[in-house]
Amino acid sequence: MPRIARIAPRGHIFHILTRGNNRQKVFGDEIDYQKYLEILHRYKEKHQFKMYHYVLIENHVHLVLEPQEAGGSLAEIMKAISLSYAQHYKKKYDHIGHFWQDRFKSILISKEF
Repeated sequence: MPRIARIAPRGHIFHILTRGNNRQKVFGDEIDYQKYLEILHRYKEKHQFKMYHYVLIENHVHLVLEPQEAGGSLAEIMKAISLSYAQHYKKKYDHIGHFWQDRFKSILISKEF
């Protein structure tokens, strides 16, 4: 059965959480953190989203971002980032199998104060 499409309108801010499969480490060393940030920067330019905050923890990632009308959707942004980093990790550490646990989680954040 197909998954229900995620409701993620552009122009809204989202708190994104993605975790390593079985809570495994997704960052093995300092170079991995730097690579993830490099990938974030690359896809930020390509998909034109606003990045407000990020936290990289050894087994998961928190992002606060806002997809823009002119750029990619939240799903496209996260697919590009997650796939690119997973490929880096799998090649570097000769990892086989699932890398990320489930789909990323997204929580809509209100812009009103």
